[in-house]
Amino acid sequence: MFRGFYTVGSGMIAQQRRTEMLANNIANANTPGFKAEQSSIRSFPEMFMSSLHAQRIPTEKGIQLNGLSPVGALSTGVYMQETMPLFTQGTLRETGMTTDVALLDGNLPTNPETGEPGAVFFRLENGNGNEVYTRNGNFTLDASGFLTNPMGYYVLDTQGQRIQLQNDDFSISDAGIIMQNGVAVATLGVSFAEQPGTLLKQGNGLFTSNAGNLPEAQGVAGVGYSFQQGYLEGSNVDAGKTMTDMLAAYRAFEANQKILQAYDRSMEKAVNEIGRVNG
Repeated sequence: MFRGFYTVGSGMIAQQRRTEMLANNIANANTPGFKAEQSSIRSFPEMFMSSLHAQRIPTEKGIQLNGLSPVGALSTGVYMQETMPLFTQGTLRETGMTTDVALLDGNLPTNPETGEPGAVFFRLENGNGNEVYTRNGNFTLDASGFLTNPMGYYVLDTQGQRIQLQNDDFSISDAGIIMQNGVAVATLGVSFAEQPGTLLKQGNGLFTSNAGNLPEAQGVAGVGYSFQQGYLEGSNVDAGKTMTDMLAAYRAFEANQKILQAYDRSMEKAVNEIGRVNG
């Protein structure tokens, strides 16, 4: 009976966490460069149950009780694995702003171990001087003319240097070359993640690598990408599918809740009625 409480409770916790993840996806459906989170629900290791028979088996040392009969496997509950971003390309939205840039996926080599394609990101420098990565190309110029993201992190070029411009009158080619007054000022830096699933999500559309800085994409064979100025990459959240998944999670939570209530009623009857002594 108590095992049932634990199994149902784990199911309710898993569905609650899944609902929170889906709600976060919906909340960021219009956030530029946002990558939808996904997860899977797994079962804890099962217990193999056997029944013990009181067989009286005569032996040289006397009578021995023996005999095991398999009953079957017993589930010990479920859990939601860690969330993983979905790195598919989002739809483009035109803004007309010269400082807005969309990074478009081209040829991305597939990792032979995971079978999943890699991913490319803009290179940024945070306040600590470390590299972070994003797909949000909603950039602006700070007071010193440096190209930054909304949090003030510096956009880096292919050499890992900050990009400084005179004003917002500049153009960006498909190859990421920034031209101002007819002169090539810099080339937008792009990093390539061979296994994007290993990146750490930091919030605000930022990612970091726990294995050092990612390599510059220009130096990786077979990696293709392009830029489109005056556009932003939108979120890749499928709002319709996410709402459907959220309703399914609610229904699963309610089903577990009803089972928990049934267990509770059974325990109440066992305590208050079965054990009662009639005088």
